[in-house]
This record gives sequence, structure tokens and C-alpha cells, in this order.
Amino acid sequence: MEELTKNNENALAVEKTNIENNMELMEWTGQLALSNREMNRFLQIEQTQDTAYVLHIKKDVVNSFQYFLFNNPRIANVRLFTDNLYVNEIWPVILQESRIQDKPWHDEVMKQSGLPWWEMQENAVLTGAPSEPSSDEPFMTYLQEFKYPDNVTHNGILEISMKLSNFFSRTFSSVQSANAQLIVVARSGQVFSLKASPVFEQHSAEQLLNGVKLTSNTDHETVQFKVDGRSYLAIQSYIPTIDVHLVNMVSLADTMEGIHHSRVRYMILILLLAAFLVLLSYSMQAMILRRLKALRESMEELRSGNFDVELPPVTGTDEVGELGLHYRKLILKINELIQEQATRQAAGKEAELRALKNQIDSHFLYNTLENVKMLAEIEGQYLISEIMTSLGGMMRYSMEWKRDHVMLSDEIQHVQHYVSVMNIRYDGRLDLRLSIAPECLRQESLKMSLQPAVENAIKHGMSRMHSSDGNLVITISAARRDQATVIEITDSGCGIPEEKLGLLNRMLRMEESAYQDARQLFVRKNNQDSNGIGLRNVDQRLVMSYGTEYGIQIESEEGSYTRIIMTLPYRVMRGGLYIDD
Repeated sequence: MEELTKNNENALAVEKTNIENNMELMEWTGQLALSNREMNRFLQIEQTQDTAYVLHIKKDVVNSFQYFLFNNPRIANVRLFTDNLYVNEIWPVILQESRIQDKPWHDEVMKQSGLPWWEMQENAVLTGAPSEPSSDEPFMTYLQEFKYPDNVTHNGILEISMKLSNFFSRTFSSVQSANAQLIVVARSGQVFSLKASPVFEQHSAEQLLNGVKLTSNTDHETVQFKVDGRSYLAIQSYIPTIDVHLVNMVSLADTMEGIHHSRVRYMILILLLAAFLVLLSYSMQAMILRRLKALRESMEELRSGNFDVELPPVTGTDEVGELGLHYRKLILKINELIQEQATRQAAGKEAELRALKNQIDSHFLYNTLENVKMLAEIEGQYLISEIMTSLGGMMRYSMEWKRDHVMLSDEIQHVQHYVSVMNIRYDGRLDLRLSIAPECLRQESLKMSLQPAVENAIKHGMSRMHSSDGNLVITISAARRDQATVIEITDSGCGIPEEKLGLLNRMLRMEESAYQDARQLFVRKNNQDSNGIGLRNVDQRLVMSYGTEYGIQIESEEGSYTRIIMTLPYRVMRGGLYIDD
């Protein structure tokens, strides 16, 4: 049944393809007719023309249309109906529109405003047409209004006709399956088909269609039904452009009889096969259960804590053999993990001892700095005391790493200590200025995220200072912008060239391999390191913590300034909790 349905769906699809090809031919013919300049000028004349001009149109233009019909035998007629009373009728191509104004489809064509309209007609013969052969065969017509050059004023209607036997070539073909017949249902409900088809021996097409509910589904839709005890299969599809339902009606009488005989044969075969499978399953079950029992006994020993259990001799390429293979790998992996865990625990103990030793050494160094500070104050060396205070604060801040996030005020204080220490090296030429909005003081920030930016500003700003006695002004500002906090670190150094600035910004987000290549290229071209490792690490930490929309961006104007912009989500830390405003 599935193959039968598929074959008849293919037949329906072939007919739809034929219809689409015929529609394209008629549309192309219509466009060719309306694009003829000589014909358009004739249809738009504003006064009566002499006989010579009319004969010229008939000879050179109308005859070319007739020649086109000879080369396209599927096209029955090409007609131009005009309401221009100055135009002489030239049969059979140019006619007055008054001949078709009483046609039921005339008003529908006018409503389309220049868009095509498809209509099925019982015949395309015009009353009073001279020497036009009569025909009782129905036609499919392509109708389209054409206008004057102002694209507003109505000029006439184009008609392209094709016999239904040509338009629905497979439907009216006598070379079809004896059990299937295509049926065309027009928008008016009129039915067209090959009436001599064997499918209609018992019931007419109209009677069979009573068992089918026509839908507007453009895909194939299949329904099986019975009429007077006879089974039929209907495969339908809707073609919206021409408002036609195409139905492939299939008689299942022969098919159902074949299915009945096949069903009997299959039942006998299934019974024989079932008897064979019962015998085979008993033998297979005995073999499988023996190996499963060996696996179960081994697993019970493993559950009792015996990890040195002897591996069961379960082999084979089936599921049980594969289960035995993975079970052996599992036992080996468990023993391997036990060994690794023992090694890891020993290493952990050793690391704890080393960490304790380092902590003792760090506290000893911090306490020593405190002693030096007190000694300096006693001796009146207040500058040294301030330096020891800043250095001690930096050490305490860097040693106490209980979490990655701190308040922005803590980071600012750490940077102040850092600049105080660096001012010893640069003879007080570093000027740190702060412009922090009050609501940003409790802003959540990553620990040690500001120092690399300030360090970068000092290193490059001081190394490129034009005079040895100039001051470097470093300004740190923070302000809230919508749901983000923007921190800017600006130095008054000599800035960065534009081409280097673009490369540095790209290097912040490069993959590691691409970053290393770009860094080596930067060193070769500038004879110096990019010194962007610290900023890149901070940017990567920000991206990992907050997402790709947050991070670092570098701005600079050569000879003026360099600015590092750090964007964070606005989060306030209160009592150890994060509060999103």
C-alpha cells in the first residue's frame, strides 16, 4: 500500500510540474505580447488611423503573433481586447473589449488591478467571430488587464488560451494506470477528467468525489474511503494560483485482493519462523545465562570490597561479551583510581605543609615590615614609615586571597599603596587623581584588576616622557551607566600610534595561538614587547566572570593620552552579599 501511495503521489507531482510549466509558458507569452512596442502604440492611438497603417499592423505585428502560435502548438489563442474605440479589430488577435464584457470573469479580472487571473471556460469561441472554428473542448485562459502608460487608465484585457487536454496533459492522457485517474476540480466545482477511464466503470468522478473532503493544502493529502463496498484511495493537492483541486483517484479493488493473498502467505511464513525462533532462543538463552551468572558472581565479590577479584572469563562479540569487556575495564579503572587517590592524598598533605610554611614566612615578613615602620617613626623617618605602611598594605592585600571579588574601594586603596611605593622610584613624579561616584565605591570588582592597568600606565607613560622632570598624571574615574559600571584609567603620557592601538585591542580577545603569533610580530616590528599580558589576563578574567559583553578596551591619542576602559555589570556588595540594583 505504501508503494502504491508513493507511485500515485509521484504521478500527481508530475502533473503539477506539467501545470507549472504550462503556466510559465502562458505567462511568458503574455509578457511577450504586452512588451511589443508597435502593438502598444497601436492600442494607444487617439484617432482613427488610415488603412495603410492598419494593414501594416496586421502584416508585421499580428502575423508575428500568429507565427508565435505555430511555434508553440500548446497555445490556442492570443487575444488583446481593448476599449479604445479608435483601434480597428484585426482578427483573431486585436478585438474590442465589448465582446467580452458580458463574460462572468470580466469583473474579476478588473478587480485584480493588473495581476493575472486564471479561468476555466467551456470554450474560447467568441460570438460573431468570422471564420473561427467552433470547439466544445474546455480551455484554461490566462487573463490580465493592461493599462495606458500612466499605469492608471484602463486600456484592455489580454487573453492567452490553452486547451485543457494540453494544460492538464497527464489528466487527459489515455496512457495511465488502469487503477488510477487524475481529476481536476475547478473553483466553480465543475469536474474535468478522462471519462473513459476504467476507474469510473462503477462510479462517476462526481460520485467518487463525494467521499473526499477537498482542502486548501498545497502538499499531498491522502484519504482512503469506500463507495458501495469498493475501496478507493484519493490523493489530493490544491494549486492556489489557478484555484484548482487536483485529485488522483485510485481504485483499490485489485490491490486489496493482492493484499489478502499476501497476508495469508505471510501468516504461514510467520508461524514457521516463530517456531524456529523459539528453538533458537532456548539455546541462546542457556549460553547467555551462563556468562551472566559468572558476571554476577564477580560483581558480588566487588560489592563486598574485594577489588582484587578475579576477572570473569566472559568473551564474545555480542552484548554480554561487550559487557564483560567493559566490566574488566571498570575493575582496572577502579584500581587505577584508588592508586591515584592515594598518591593525590599524599601530595595534598605535602602541599598543605608547604602552604603552612609559606604562610608562616609571609606573616614573618609582614611583621618585620611593621617593626621597621615603628622603628622609622621612632627615629623620625616618616617618609620611610609611609612607604612601609603602603608596602605592608600591599602585602596584606595580596596575601589574603579568600575570594576573587572585592569592593572597588578596596582596589582603589591597593592602587594608592602601589603608586605611593612607585613614587619612591620616580621621585614623586606620579600624580594619582580619583573621581569615583559614591554609588560605585561598593561596586563588585575582580581582585587585582586595577593594578595591571595602572602599572601599564606608569611603565609606558614614564618611559616615553619627553623630559625627566615631568609629572605623569593618572586619573581613575568610575561612574554608573544604565546597568553597568564603567571604570576609566587615563594617563597623560605620549599615547599610542593608531595602528598599534588597533592591534592591541584585537590581541585582548584573540585565541591563544593567534595571540602568541601577533605578539611575536609586534616584538619584531617595534623592537619591544607589547606588555599587554596583564591587561589580557584581566580581560579574560572579566569575560569568564561576567560574559563577553564586559571587559577591557583601550583608547589613545598619540601625543596626548592613553585610556583603559573597564566595563563591569553594576553590582553592589553589602554585608558579603551581591545586590543588583
